[in-house]
Amino acid sequence: MDNLTFTNSILLVEGLKVTPQSSLILLVYIFAMGCNIGLIILISTEKNLHHPMHFLFCNLPVNDILGTSVMLPRLLQDILREASERYITYVECVVQAYFVHIFAAASQVSIMLGLTIRLSRCRSKIENPFCDNASLFKLSCENVVINNVFGIIYTVIVFTFSLGSVFITYTKIASVCITSKNKALNTKAIKTCSTHIAVYIIMFVSCATMVFLHRFPEYSDSRKLASIMFHIVPPGLNPLVYGLQTKEIRQKFVKFWHRNKVNLK
Repeated sequence: MDNLTFTNSILLVEGLKVTPQSSLILLVYIFAMGCNIGLIILISTEKNLHHPMHFLFCNLPVNDILGTSVMLPRLLQDILREASERYITYVECVVQAYFVHIFAAASQVSIMLGLTIRLSRCRSKIENPFCDNASLFKLSCENVVINNVFGIIYTVIVFTFSLGSVFITYTKIASVCITSKNKALNTKAIKTCSTHIAVYIIMFVSCATMVFLHRFPEYSDSRKLASIMFHIVPPGLNPLVYGLQTKEIRQKFVKFWHRNKVNLK
């Protein structure tokens, strides 16, 4: 396809530099999908886990499956192709960008996407391993300063709300732990919160790096690494943090594991 004439509907994806470590992305993807699908199956098939709290846990793996599947299979496919052969249609790119932002915001529809679709395009290269709003903005031959400013303001508001919510929650947890004399309760709180905050920090730093480094082309490799981490690390860790640390789910998982182990003998 070297002689392909680009039209407004065909884009070239920049992708990643192929390295021996690229195969790790596939392994992490398989691990994340296996853990999240397993958690959904376990909760849906065990009647003892049909409670509002456990159904709430189902929302997290469903969102993780969406976030990883919307871009990683395509990314893995592009890794096997030559850099000049990584094409995607504009419609596919917009759909991918939409679901990337749905994953990032969990339940919020990205307002900026509507602005992006209406921009005229005079470029045909996506400067990212996958499509997102910032990459689509860069296709435009118009002045997108307003879009970028709006994007920064929107991102700062979302990050501020996220950090504020986490800070208030952990402040209340810390105050309960300080005033409580129950060592077992305090130990459980510390164990749960430490793993949660670790996943949150990874997700927050990766997302912030991905968003802000879009404005600095010289750091494109760091931005790509951060964007991939945002889509594979939290989905792989969330089932372990939220699933196996829940007593009922952990007990059912251990019981299921031992039952299968006995059947194989």
